Amino acid sequence: MKKTTALLFGLNLLVVGMLGCGGGQNEPQPAAADQSGRQSGYVARSEPIGAMSVGDARQSVQDEDEVVLVGRVGGSSKPFVDGIAAFTIVDLKLPHCSTGEGCPTPWDYCCAQDQVKDNIAMVKVVDDEGKPVAEDARQLLGLEVLDTVVIRGKATRDADGNLALL
Repeated sequence: MKKTTALLFGLNLLVVGMLGCGGGQNEPQPAAADQSGRQSGYVARSEPIGAMSVGDARQSVQDEDEVVLVGRVGGSSKPFVDGIAAFTIVDLKLPHCSTGEGCPTPWDYCCAQDQVKDNIAMVKVVDDEGKPVAEDARQLLGLEVLDTVVIRGKATRDADGNLALL
């Protein structure tokens, strides 16, 4: 059973939920609280609606757009940024590898590496002043590799066109 996390950075909120065995594959489900029971300034009571895939967002979202994305934590062997609440997500349509295929780090998408570039985004949790939150996302948000997340925030693009969500 994988959990789904919905992050609402524009509102400084986070939602963590569970995916059950029934229903659609990898579809985020509404949730009410962080599994750890702790309250974070980033925990919301409901999941944002209208989420788009990471791949679609990379093609259509403009700098400064408010957007809701859905993706899976991963994209490299170390998707979490040390020292700040930041991590990468990958489009759900990309299959992650499995340990059964001899892949010790399935979240790096080694079996679909050529597709990751067009289907990845950076997520940065920022405070009210727009500065990165200096706490590991795994602890702050209760995240793990391959967790599905739904994120609301402001899109930014770097000079190379890479997508980040604040």
